[in-house]
Amino acid sequence: MAQAKKLRVIIAEDESHSRLFLKAIVTSMNCEVVGEAGTGVETIELYRQLKPHILLLDINLPNKTGEEVLKELRAEFPRAFVIIVTSVSDQETVEKCIGLGAANYIRKDTPIADIKLAIKETWDAYVTSLRQATAPSASPNNVS
Repeated sequence: MAQAKKLRVIIAEDESHSRLFLKAIVTSMNCEVVGEAGTGVETIELYRQLKPHILLLDINLPNKTGEEVLKELRAEFPRAFVIIVTSVSDQETVEKCIGLGAANYIRKDTPIADIKLAIKETWDAYVTSLRQATAPSASPNNVS
């Protein structure tokens, strides 16, 4: 039996302890961390090079904010799957990022089990929406 393909993840976080924390969570979910970035510019370069399934994106990055990175990546890669990671709960910023195409957001102080659940549920919903978007729609001419 073929082994299921692991989801490929980039973690964009300027604080090394937070990157290690997120990496531990993601790898415990049987995902592969294919890249780590500490700045906004580095995140964009890594994303273009590696084209991961998931980008965990800190909102506060040096030289380009997470918001700027999200806007640029979604313009270039409309199906980019991005979850915002934040230590602040500034609702205005979170809503703006969701409006720019982030799939969800996670606060860094969220319990580990809840972070895993948020990533899994958000990914599952994304995959379902992609399948629905590519499924042939029923035509009125094909009604039985």
